[in-house]
Amino acid sequence: MGKITKEDALRYHAEGKPGKIEVIPTKPYSTQTDLSLAYSPGVAEPCLEIEKNPLDAYEYTAKGNLVAVISNGTAVLGLGDIGPLAGKPVMEGKGLLFKIFAGVDVFDIEVDEKDPEKFIQTVKAIAPTFGGINLEDIKAPECFEIETRLKEELDIPVMHDDQHGTAIISGAGLINALELVGKNIEDVRIVVNGAGAASISCTKLYVMLGAKMENIIMCDSKGVISTHRTDLNASKKAFATSLDIKTLAEAVSGADVFLGLSVADVLTKEMVQTMNDNPIVFALANPNPEISYSEAMSSREDIIFATGRSDYPNQINNVLGFPYIFRGALDVRAKAINEEMKLAAVKAIASLAKEPVPDVVNAAYKLKRMSFGRDYIIPKALDPRLLTRVSSAVAKAAIESGVARKEITDWNKYENHLREMMGYDNKMMRSFTDMAKANPKRVVFAEANHVNMLKAAAEAKAEGICFPILLGNEDRLAKIAKEENISMEGMEIVNLRHDRELERCRRYAKMLVEKKQREGMTYAEACEKMYDRNCFGMMMVASGDADAFVTGVYSRYSETTKLAEQIIGIRPSYKYFGTMNIVTSKKGTFFIADTLINRHPSTEVLIDIARLTHDAVKFFANEPTMAMISYSNFGADNQGSPVKVHDAIAHLHANYPEIQIDGEMQVNFALNKKLRDDTYPFNKVKGKDVNTLIFPNLSSANSAYKLLLEMGVVETIGPIQMGLNKPIHFTDLESSTRDILNLTTVAVVDAIVQEQIDKAK
Repeated sequence: MGKITKEDALRYHAEGKPGKIEVIPTKPYSTQTDLSLAYSPGVAEPCLEIEKNPLDAYEYTAKGNLVAVISNGTAVLGLGDIGPLAGKPVMEGKGLLFKIFAGVDVFDIEVDEKDPEKFIQTVKAIAPTFGGINLEDIKAPECFEIETRLKEELDIPVMHDDQHGTAIISGAGLINALELVGKNIEDVRIVVNGAGAASISCTKLYVMLGAKMENIIMCDSKGVISTHRTDLNASKKAFATSLDIKTLAEAVSGADVFLGLSVADVLTKEMVQTMNDNPIVFALANPNPEISYSEAMSSREDIIFATGRSDYPNQINNVLGFPYIFRGALDVRAKAINEEMKLAAVKAIASLAKEPVPDVVNAAYKLKRMSFGRDYIIPKALDPRLLTRVSSAVAKAAIESGVARKEITDWNKYENHLREMMGYDNKMMRSFTDMAKANPKRVVFAEANHVNMLKAAAEAKAEGICFPILLGNEDRLAKIAKEENISMEGMEIVNLRHDRELERCRRYAKMLVEKKQREGMTYAEACEKMYDRNCFGMMMVASGDADAFVTGVYSRYSETTKLAEQIIGIRPSYKYFGTMNIVTSKKGTFFIADTLINRHPSTEVLIDIARLTHDAVKFFANEPTMAMISYSNFGADNQGSPVKVHDAIAHLHANYPEIQIDGEMQVNFALNKKLRDDTYPFNKVKGKDVNTLIFPNLSSANSAYKLLLEMGVVETIGPIQMGLNKPIHFTDLESSTRDILNLTTVAVVDAIVQEQIDKAK
């Protein structure tokens, strides 16, 4: 990520509609009847029901999905006491994170009041509006009194995230770090540097996890908090040690764990070297930790090190916790966020780090194939599994501890609901974009003289997603760029008609003829092909001069896909390749194949498409439950395309039992679980929600997703190529700039994964 400038930040917050969040209607409002139901006279009915039973507010209003992010601006990030109005951008940002990670709606509330009692009364007065309250950026020690009182006096979840968020995430990291070094939390010596809200909350949670108070030393800016000091407030006195030590250096000597929530550069390399074997150092000051990553890692080989930064391993990031903690609490209408729920979140986060990491998450972090170990003690913020794991754990703990007002009995159904609610389309594209930015690749845009493709290339360059290579005439491209106000700065242009490209054309021709000479291709024919942009661009990828290739806004897919098969080739263990579109709707995210390549697939082709789609869906961190679609169900028609589908299913069941798939079936039976299971109880996806549809031919697959798209029912990403040896991707003729940009991002991710595969060979 490049440096964020003041101008960039101000422009981001000001452009378009100022701020970062908005309120949108969730019910129809186009007719007079709609308005009469929304307001007078229809609104009186839910009002009367709520008057009789206040809990009906969860049924008839947005209360159950609405959190207040409330602050008085006295401890804003690293900015200090800047006041409530100046802190509003931070509170809006917190609201944005709630929404994008867990689907929670937020009103940000900035209260101009520093007196704890008055602040408490203000929050209590507005609390009926909300299903939960997230206190934010309130300075210590006032924050302790405010949170304690509000938790006691309100019947909705209240959490000061500055305290408990860091405690929960670092607690999960500590559990796993101690497991890796074979130490028990009851035995380790812990030094906490910093005595603010987060430090005190972390320490209390570590004690709940089993740490002994006599093994904990806390320091503030004046040194060790000890019983010998006379300047301690009540919060600090609880952690005062009777040991005769005064400095951080004395405290750290022989310690097993260091937790820093203070300021940069207070922990030296020499101090780390005095710690016990296999020291655990969590240096969480932001933006610069208590000791730099390079200093810490060079201090000793046996260290486990974590920071609050995303550019180093083991990031302790509150976003791993608060969206999902509130999600789970809201979904069972909890009266509080209690200690049991916090511990459940700790254990869920810690446990997730020990599971195999999806490829989509591995790719996001520069291809390092992560697994539980010293550099991976905690899940990454982009791991889509956090939503279901943490939310479910918190909801279960709320039910078991007696603070839930709503029971959940079908946890599989609940987790499916979470996935459907979030869609994962935007989340996936965000994660893809982050992957691409972390490791941008060289992408060839074959048809750069199409305005949409040129705009997409320029946006991809500006976003840091890729290094575009434009195939085309410089003058023509410059004219389009001027007319459309497109910046081409920093983009490479390759004009195949220039003499300087002659040597490369000959080199590519030689490579191609060596590959195809036994299929009748001559060197002269290969040279002639090099003047075709698609052929030349694919050869750039095949030769390693580029990493990925995008075409299709002009070209006929039937010709370009055949060319790709000749030049790039199909992956081993497959004979065919295909494409998949990701479509997202209010009912969730679905994967549709084959949407572009195979017009009238045989049984053999359908088998390969199903296998490729299965692997592709798993790459996107989803568990594929697949249906092969037809116009008949389970052998009802014994001629035509249903027979091919029927035979493909039989082969898959016999040879690939790990693939959850059945068919042939009509699309309504595929998507309506109850209808399918009641009518055909023998089906092999019984009880499961189908998320992947394999169509019997190109016409039906292409028509299905385009019909949904034009009706405004879904958004789509793709077509995503599956099965070629290199990242060659094809757009549709009518693709918008956004479509091409999304596909470019996917192409870069494809190239990143391909690089990973090549390195592993």
